[in-house]
Amino acid sequence: MGLEPAAFEGSQTEDIINVVYGHVKDGYKFNEEKPLTYEDQKFNQNPNPSDQSFCLVYVLPANIVQYTDDHLIDKLKIIRQRISEKGIPQVVVMTKMDEACPLVQKNLKKMYTSKKIKEKMELCSAKLGVPMTNIFPVKNYHNEIDTDDDTDVLLLKALEQIVQLADDRLEDVDSY
Repeated sequence: MGLEPAAFEGSQTEDIINVVYGHVKDGYKFNEEKPLTYEDQKFNQNPNPSDQSFCLVYVLPANIVQYTDDHLIDKLKIIRQRISEKGIPQVVVMTKMDEACPLVQKNLKKMYTSKKIKEKMELCSAKLGVPMTNIFPVKNYHNEIDTDDDTDVLLLKALEQIVQLADDRLEDVDSY
């Protein structure tokens, strides 16, 4: 069950926010009709740092960003705003970026110089409110048998930045 455009379909935005904040105990069964509340037995009133998330990662395919339903975008904005209140960094990993630009499809090293890729990233930034510096374009492995260094570099660079942002956030929490 993922986040769906309709108001009462898929995961509830409040449940996703509670997961990030560490308020959801192990064994909780997500309910499309009713989010977890502080009165529920599976609500963790006092989460430890090990229960919490220190970076929220949105994974979106590049080929659907412009077609994403406004209701789904609204849900994502609610999540982004609430998570931002706590200073938790957020990033977007945009997948299938090689399919968005023939130039990049031929040569992944042109990922950050392609105008089409930049336009996709700008559109994503405008729709979600995530800064361009926190949007990472990657190519999916889907029918390859062997790994590819250029593909790996994009994926590993995204992961490195995610870990760095989470580590910075954790240091901020530790300093309080």
